[in-house]
Amino acid sequence: MSVAKSAEAFRTISEAAKELDVPQHVLRHWEEVFGQVRPMRRAGGRRYYRPLDIDLLRGIRTLLYDQRFTTKGVQKIFKDEGVKYVSELGRRAAAGEVTDVRPVLDDEDAAKSADGKAPSEKVKENGDGVLELMPAAVVQPPGVLNPAMRKNLTTLLRRLETVQNALDQAILALEAINPEDDER
Repeated sequence: MSVAKSAEAFRTISEAAKELDVPQHVLRHWEEVFGQVRPMRRAGGRRYYRPLDIDLLRGIRTLLYDQRFTTKGVQKIFKDEGVKYVSELGRRAAAGEVTDVRPVLDDEDAAKSADGKAPSEKVKENGDGVLELMPAAVVQPPGVLNPAMRKNLTTLLRRLETVQNALDQAILALEAINPEDDER
């Protein structure tokens, strides 16, 4: 029977991988791809992950696996928001808090979309143009849409339908110009 480690204890790569539910080679890969991941190393090169390292790795995991960001997207978040931001995301994920860092259209952008103009991509900002995690109170439970989100999605659906119609017309026009050779 083994005794559980305290939250402040360092973790080996196998313990970290088990806690984060990812293979060890993924942690090594993240160390190469994200220079911000720097576990402590002892003689022989054995890695030891501090609690802050685990929060950072959990934040990366959340962005890649839950939020579906690409590696480049996560690198951009590191560049724009910093290590503390990603670590805080990991800490919130460990606490079971709902986090959503995807861009959100504000009311001004939604109004522009309704007018048929291309909306500028904006994120939920803190006043300084910095991406913020949405507080848990703002995030709706799965399957529930708030009125603003429903309006944004309806507008987006209309725009996508317009684009689909334009593509269908373009295909018909191309087929009229270059009819397929049925005579072969």
